[in-house]
Amino acid sequence: MSAVVGLRAGLRSDCLGAPLAAPRVSWRIVDAPAGASQEEAELRLEREGEVDTVALDGSGQNLIDWPFAPLRSRERTVLAVRARVAGEWTAWSEPLAVEGALYEAEAWTASLVVASASAPHRTRPSWLLRAAFTLAEAPVRARLYATAQGVFTASLNGAAVSDEVLAPGWTSYDHRVRYRVHDVTDLLREGGNALGVELADGWFRGNIGFDGGLWDVYGAHVGVLLQLEVTGPDGVTRIVPLDDAWRAAPGPATSAGLYEGEAHDARLLPAGWDVAGFDDSAWDRPELRPVADLAARLEPAINEPVRVIETLAPVAVEVQPGGRIRLDFGQNLSGVLRIRVDAPAGHTVTLHHAEVLEDGQLGTRPLRRAVSVDSFTSAGTPATWQPRHTIHGFRYAELEGWPGALADGDVVAAVIHTDMERRGWFACSDPLLERLHENVVWSMRDNFVDLPTDCPQRDERLGWTGDIQVFAPAAEFLYGADGVLASWLRDVAAQQGPDGWVPNFVPWLECGFPSGASAAWGDAAVVVPWTMWERRGNRGILERQWPSMTAWVDHLALRIGPDDVVAGSMELGDWLDPAAPPEDPGAARTDRYLVASAYAVRSARLVARAAAVLGRPADRDRYDAFADRVLAGMRRRWLDDLDGLAHAPTGLALVVEFELARDEAERQRAGDLLSTAVREGGHRVQTGFVGTPIICDALASTGHLDDAYALLAQTECPSWLYPVTMGATTIWERWDSMLPDGSINPGDMTSFNHYALGAVVDFLHRVVAGLAPAAPGYREVAIRPSPGGGLTWASARHLSPYGEIAVAWRVVGDELSLDVELPAGVTGTVILPDGTSEAVASGSHTFRGAAGAAREETLR
Repeated sequence: MSAVVGLRAGLRSDCLGAPLAAPRVSWRIVDAPAGASQEEAELRLEREGEVDTVALDGSGQNLIDWPFAPLRSRERTVLAVRARVAGEWTAWSEPLAVEGALYEAEAWTASLVVASASAPHRTRPSWLLRAAFTLAEAPVRARLYATAQGVFTASLNGAAVSDEVLAPGWTSYDHRVRYRVHDVTDLLREGGNALGVELADGWFRGNIGFDGGLWDVYGAHVGVLLQLEVTGPDGVTRIVPLDDAWRAAPGPATSAGLYEGEAHDARLLPAGWDVAGFDDSAWDRPELRPVADLAARLEPAINEPVRVIETLAPVAVEVQPGGRIRLDFGQNLSGVLRIRVDAPAGHTVTLHHAEVLEDGQLGTRPLRRAVSVDSFTSAGTPATWQPRHTIHGFRYAELEGWPGALADGDVVAAVIHTDMERRGWFACSDPLLERLHENVVWSMRDNFVDLPTDCPQRDERLGWTGDIQVFAPAAEFLYGADGVLASWLRDVAAQQGPDGWVPNFVPWLECGFPSGASAAWGDAAVVVPWTMWERRGNRGILERQWPSMTAWVDHLALRIGPDDVVAGSMELGDWLDPAAPPEDPGAARTDRYLVASAYAVRSARLVARAAAVLGRPADRDRYDAFADRVLAGMRRRWLDDLDGLAHAPTGLALVVEFELARDEAERQRAGDLLSTAVREGGHRVQTGFVGTPIICDALASTGHLDDAYALLAQTECPSWLYPVTMGATTIWERWDSMLPDGSINPGDMTSFNHYALGAVVDFLHRVVAGLAPAAPGYREVAIRPSPGGGLTWASARHLSPYGEIAVAWRVVGDELSLDVELPAGVTGTVILPDGTSEAVASGSHTFRGAAGAAREETLR
């Protein structure tokens, strides 16, 4: 019988402290009869002993507008849904507790507790803060509203408040500070209690950026803001007064920095410091600052927390000649080491990290100033420790000063990133392509540590707009990236200039990189929200980001020269085209102003489409007219004679994929020229950040699927599979980040963990496997497998807003067999390689037909 599952209110499944007072509601239908979909639904909300039921007509079940009165601050409700499917009502779903956050500024009465008001510009220690208090009775409910200017961990009576790490993450702290709400009912008791915090610099005050780095970007202090509220048996909620109770002392981390690492001296951690009864009379009284003095707004967190997601044991252990113990974890990752050590008091174990080896040593040069060294000094008792205030990107680690033999389980790698739901999978008959896909998955994981970054290891780790602009479709297929992206887009909007200028990375830092906005980078303000609409049906993100989206395109209008194309602005162009000289990575085969103008057309078109979704016809016409104007200028400058782009593969791919061609014949001409260029290049990659994500699509959609497969199959550098043959477990920043002889690229800018060039996996999902959205949120899908390149089978699965969609095809001889699984509420069109097509409803389907486009030649 049909059932309702997966109930959500907002973008998080955890609705304690709902970010919005009227969160949109989503659910899925399972076990429905084939071809069935929801006919109507009822939403039931229990609040303050009353039950409110709202009927909804139709099949809508994804991000439905909240049909009840908005939540009040702290209000506790319970939501449930049932649906009528195939004429029968399901049972009510499992209830979902939805509790309001603090929506009014005056709801905050706690003070910001400042542990350190200023310090020299160097790696600084952590701080301990504690507040002892007494409760007359054990609460029936208790909430801790928690955030910091710095990074912190909190405990109550010696027990961790949550398993979140690096809280509260990184935002543009000048504009907004996020907090989370924790249920701490079970951690409190009648009588004496103690609230403890360990606090360090993090992004707020620590060394961040590159080209020398920055200190004290957001303030010279670090502080924590904790508001503890308890509800007694009488039903009355009270804020526990803590201001007079706070005490502060230096912490056990003698130095802690995101780039530098953490040095922890266990001898400096007082026993029982975070439980009641501890004598803190020698501790200092910290400075208290009114919460009203905060320049930034306090916001409940939209995105999921950063957590330790899993641990990896080393796959190889080797004692080096100097006595260090080298560990290979078999996977490049973001995280820290967790060690179990028994050593005499004062003995120090030092932990070194690197992504790769070079000449038999840890390859640390690409880390630049991010030395990434942790240390633990023993208090003389057995201990298990992992750093709390730093994070590294590494595959290899070396232990210096390890006492005695290393036993199994003594050291593991704790993998750290935002706790997103896995939503997409791909497999095929070629193990190298499968490894490529897995490398992309890992690079996304490693770079979604609270916000989408470029790399997790060197002195950078910034929210580069261009990287996520090209990668957003892949991100939305692979994981539930909605919360991370929605949160980050708020900073994009907050940091736009008055004329709509979008920084090249967000949060923006003045750290030596040119401040001028660049096309394909600033266009993230438009492309990312549109992608969230296409892939998740998130109309709300279009509504919220509409001012930001239009401001960016209006800014582009200021950059249009007298010839109606972009001219004179700072442009990164087709960044890291293999032909670009090392000293100028933007000097690509394709004119950077052609790239900028093409993006002006594309973003204007997307804003016009968003205007249509939002019911703004005048805006739709205005932005379409702007796109037409720039496209006319592009044709006069570059496109009237496509032969001029014959050796500019990115330019040709843009003509095909950005709808720049005058008609289908011109589009085909661009595709044919692109095929010739790719063949003349020996099917090696000739594109950079802009062209690489779209070139396979441009080839396949103009009838050159063989060339797309040959590009995918290439193992000689530059290619997607060259790093795989070199043992890569993540996506590299440069095609040749490691040279064939095993040496590291001599340039200053080399990372072994960037996801941007991995955006091609979206092609694997949509074209190779054949699973593409045909309506927002995968409500309709286009299933069009493209066998070729010697692949004998491929499959893709995606957990859409309506349930899991699965596509799997196999070629035997000249026949293709295709299996399709659609969840309730999703319909599709199946198009086989021989051209036959069929509309399908939910349920399981099997098709047989001629393999058609399948080729005999192998991938290599």
